[in-house]
Amino acid sequence: MRTGGWILSPGNNCWRTAEAREAAVLIDGEAYFANLAAALQKAERSILILGWDFDHRIQLEPEKGPTLGEFLRSLVEAKPDLRIRVLIWSLAPVHGPGSMTALLFGARWHRHPRIEVRLDHAHAFYACHHQKIVCIDDCLAFCGGIDLTVGRWDRRRHALPGRRRLWPGGGHYPPVHDVQIGVTGDAAAELSHLARERWRRARGELLDPCPSPVPPPSLGVQPDFTDVRVAIARCGSEATGKACDEIAALTLDSIGAAKRWIYIETQYLTSRLVGDALKRSLAEPSGPEIVIVTTKRSWGLVEHFVMSNNRDRLIRLLRRADRHGRLRCCYPVVPGPKKPHPMKVHSKLMVVDDRLLRVGSANLNNRSMQVDTECDLAIESGSPAEQARIAGIRNSLLAEHLSATPEGVAAVLAQTGSLFAVIDRLNHGPRHLHPFDHVGERGPTKPIPLTWLLDPPRSIGA
Repeated sequence: MRTGGWILSPGNNCWRTAEAREAAVLIDGEAYFANLAAALQKAERSILILGWDFDHRIQLEPEKGPTLGEFLRSLVEAKPDLRIRVLIWSLAPVHGPGSMTALLFGARWHRHPRIEVRLDHAHAFYACHHQKIVCIDDCLAFCGGIDLTVGRWDRRRHALPGRRRLWPGGGHYPPVHDVQIGVTGDAAAELSHLARERWRRARGELLDPCPSPVPPPSLGVQPDFTDVRVAIARCGSEATGKACDEIAALTLDSIGAAKRWIYIETQYLTSRLVGDALKRSLAEPSGPEIVIVTTKRSWGLVEHFVMSNNRDRLIRLLRRADRHGRLRCCYPVVPGPKKPHPMKVHSKLMVVDDRLLRVGSANLNNRSMQVDTECDLAIESGSPAEQARIAGIRNSLLAEHLSATPEGVAAVLAQTGSLFAVIDRLNHGPRHLHPFDHVGERGPTKPIPLTWLLDPPRSIGA
């Protein structure tokens, strides 16, 4: 439900809004991990990490400096008032790519009285804790799609073979694209409140908020926004059965409000709730262009069977509804030794017109919309300057996928008014967007039977 001409509506499609002194979108792992390393060193009292997975063996700066575990241990040893708490999904040792033994049996780095690493069991049956949040002294926080685990670091060039893109045990992992957002000020304080509440539900311990530092810390990078309102949207079914569907409501309201363009990056695209909203938009004679960038093939046999096949069926459904030619579904590729190589898209992002930017942990699958514990941050422009910044971020993302420059993307968009024209004119470099041309209009559109068990549209029970 939208009120007063604004998409964001606290209590309906978001939990609350708060002002960020600074907000910066950090594109790909190199930018986020480098910024996070600098931010963690500013911590004096509290570092609270929530994640789907965690691996102490990664390096925030590959081939430079200590492992993440050694780095965190050095921080508490240097700062006597600092406590570090890490809360990870209870089934991460089974489903995540990180170290199983470290999460189950511990590791030397966190055998310290002021470091706690715990598993989160406070969710409904087979729901998962999927938030990726780091809070520092309640005044600086990060949220998005990037867990502190293996297989997440990459540069924006996404080159193959990627010398620094290494698994801890050796060998290279494929290129991966992701997005995180950092905030300071009241927005960071509210995100920290959410994280402390998650710790309380999972561990039964109420954490005191940190006193506000003077002077307040900076993000340490050129912010994309200053003094901007940031909305926090949640999803999750707690062990009590209480559900929160703000993210689903925000997704539907954002699609319904779009006039010119919807730009989406998502790891998964299987939600029928979202599919129906996109179908309604495509049915409008003068609705927005819709560009969806997603992964070609999911990792793992079961994940591929459920997510990739059901995504193809949803794309087929949307193409049948696209009678006005306003849908593009594509996957990014990078040049390989012999042929172009599909890149893994792990980002969860939506940009509506030049009006709304949303970054978080929620994919466009059933789990993220209505079951798993998720958190997204959204910024709705209130001025021409904020509109320009939102447009600039979208243009930068498109430029990354098209071997182009943000200025080149902006020039074509200003000339044509079409994201499709941008793709058609600039999509000829070594990195480009490839259509899902293997998905024709003929074939099944309904989800594969029984796959709802792995991508449930609602909680299976407490």
